[in-house]
Amino acid sequence: MKHSSPASSVVSRSGRFASGPAADVAAFSESICFDWRLWRQDIRGSLAHAAMLQRIGVLTRKELEAIRKGFQSIEADIEAGRFQWNPALEDVHMNLESELTRRTPAGAKLHTGRSRNDQVALDIRLWLRDECAAVDRDLADLQKSLVEFGQRHPEVILPGYTHLQRGQPVYLAHHALAYVEMLSRDRERFSEASARANVCPLGSGALAGSTLPLDREFVAQELGFVDAKGRPRITQNSMDAVSDRDFLVEFCSAAALSAIHLSRLAEDLILWATSEFNFIRIADAYTTGSSLMPQKKNPDVAELTRGKTGRVVGNLMSLLTLLKGLPMTYNRDLQEDKERVFDTADTVRSCLRLMAGMIRNTSAKPEVCARASADPQLLATDLADHLVLQGVPFRQAHHLVGAVVALAETAGKPLDAITTEEFRSISTAFGDDIGRVFELRRAMAKRTSTGAPGTAGVRRQLAAWSRRLK
Repeated sequence: MKHSSPASSVVSRSGRFASGPAADVAAFSESICFDWRLWRQDIRGSLAHAAMLQRIGVLTRKELEAIRKGFQSIEADIEAGRFQWNPALEDVHMNLESELTRRTPAGAKLHTGRSRNDQVALDIRLWLRDECAAVDRDLADLQKSLVEFGQRHPEVILPGYTHLQRGQPVYLAHHALAYVEMLSRDRERFSEASARANVCPLGSGALAGSTLPLDREFVAQELGFVDAKGRPRITQNSMDAVSDRDFLVEFCSAAALSAIHLSRLAEDLILWATSEFNFIRIADAYTTGSSLMPQKKNPDVAELTRGKTGRVVGNLMSLLTLLKGLPMTYNRDLQEDKERVFDTADTVRSCLRLMAGMIRNTSAKPEVCARASADPQLLATDLADHLVLQGVPFRQAHHLVGAVVALAETAGKPLDAITTEEFRSISTAFGDDIGRVFELRRAMAKRTSTGAPGTAGVRRQLAAWSRRLK
């Protein structure tokens, strides 16, 4: 972004003031250093507003065409990096309007019937719609990377954990699909946030609308603020339209949940990459070394993703705190919403893209996973289920298996090395076929209920998600 040299005084917003604010006040209050990125949305909104003004007779066709050509040339300059953003003009709205007026006198009519209050509310809603769509694409790509990861390792089984203690065996693909499900709900939340933001506030003015016969429905349709049937969606209360940012809170909330899911995924990968677990190998391109210890290979992408979650959650808290005490209607405090929201979007999107890249460059170590999943204690619950099928009440079965585990620990041997006689010394409910319970592949195949990590079920889920994400 290019800036022009600071002006000695700020252009006055009205004839009310004899001079502009002091230089330090101007520097303190300008927002062009971050809201310049709304320029596409501001031009889109201005063009729709201009078309409406022509419809109601405020602009002539010639003036409307001059405004369109003016914005086309401005857009070309911005894209080429030639446009000079002027901090003295405070924000993106004044910068664009001032430059348009310099290029065509018709620009002086553009602000008819609107305020920067409803203008910025429009811009940020347009931006949010675009950003939600972009985040959705990034979330979908991460889902694809996880499904692909599972498809590359369809036979790998590893321990599932509770309390970071080994619990029961699961397919690695099933573990990956757990995050696919989480990300699916994240996509739903962003979709819902976008839908609620998809209401046009332009025409609300500073807080009380306009005496001009504004065609708000026309503007809404021009900008795609429509329902499923193509009917325009416009705000119904001018004060609410310019003063609330609950749609941004929803966006930041959805982003915070996504970041938390990313952080949990990062934590699993960090643990699995340690020498203690050693379940996976992350490609060198997604790790770093140590400035001192030459043997180190650190999962920095995962660690930074985990760390940036605090920043995203903090942005949500900042936005909530910003809004909690504002009186009606617009207050300059609302200028502070954009940096928090922009940073949230940028942070979450970068984490999503890098995590997807890292997953695509991560491979499992089947032999290590096989050794870990061969632990017979992972099938202790299966042993209890076996007793249940023999008619033993589950609580009693749980107690009996606990006694078997204690026996194995006392004898210093694995659970599957306990003899049939030793099993039957604890309970005659243990039959001669008890050893089959410890056949891991058979145990996995028996998990047939919906949502379980059974062999057939995981394959079906991988195939189903692969189809959905095409």
